[in-house]
Amino acid sequence: MKALLSHQPGGPETLVLTELPDPQAGPGQLLVRVRACAINYPDVLIIEDKYQFKPPRPFAPGGEVAGTVEAVGEGVTGWREGDRVVAMTGHGGLAEKVAVSAATALRLPPERSFEEGSALILTYATSIHALLDRGRLKAGETLLVLGAAGGVGLAAVELGKAYGARVVAAVSSEEKAEAALGAGADAVLVYPRGPFDRDGSKALAQQFKDAVGPGGADLVYDPVGGDYAEPALRAIAWEGRYLVVGFPAGIPKLPLNLTLLKSCDVCGVFWGAFAARDPKANAAHIETLFRLWREGRIAPRVSRLWPLDQAGEAIAHMAARQAVGKLVVTI
Repeated sequence: MKALLSHQPGGPETLVLTELPDPQAGPGQLLVRVRACAINYPDVLIIEDKYQFKPPRPFAPGGEVAGTVEAVGEGVTGWREGDRVVAMTGHGGLAEKVAVSAATALRLPPERSFEEGSALILTYATSIHALLDRGRLKAGETLLVLGAAGGVGLAAVELGKAYGARVVAAVSSEEKAEAALGAGADAVLVYPRGPFDRDGSKALAQQFKDAVGPGGADLVYDPVGGDYAEPALRAIAWEGRYLVVGFPAGIPKLPLNLTLLKSCDVCGVFWGAFAARDPKANAAHIETLFRLWREGRIAPRVSRLWPLDQAGEAIAHMAARQAVGKLVVTI
């Protein structure tokens, strides 16, 4: 089989398309013929050795796939060759075949494409965990979503609306504003590109405040970080919750006096660790996501496709923060 491998730490240009022996389905595993692999920001980090997990090299990036079952490992029941499947791999997805745990594999509905299936779990599972478990979102609250046109951002917009919030989407371009409005956002603001000096930070904070209204944002969903974090925190409501989701713009340093003045919470969101620590709660969220998908209340937006031999370009596109919705590699 072919796989796009990272042999040394570096950017997407260091990835090499390589011929490898086919993997085997071990005990408790499914061998999946990969048809689509979604690209996420962890793929940018993992090949640079900047992610929480550092798999031994060489390895293929790619953390979520959709495809068909090619073989069933010992002890696995309920699956057979040819079944359509969605699976989280952590890494290894940018390959023609991958072995996955049968216990965590999910059935892809027949009416859904492989591209859609590969684009669902990571972003929506992160966002539903963030909004419900960490953010305690309630109907009628105001939710401010930064980076609202990216994969997790659009998921947060859709889920926020599904749970009755007023959603304010913050994006960096008019194209992204259209995507956020299409996902159901009640209001959109287009912010400038950082970094910001003190006056720029103050102006951005006022922009956030004007957008969310005088009561402030009950919940701030921040998958961006960097110089956008403090201005967003300044727009939070009394006893609001600030969700720390990611840092493509850099790791911010928040002035903690603001948390005292607003009596607010700053909450970390690490979906992967949550799913490992509480698989039953995660499974319940996944079931909810599939129900919302069936009802048409959420829908993964796949904006661009790449073939396997050009998957490095997809990762570079993600690293440049140009993605609208999800980027998918077809195999």
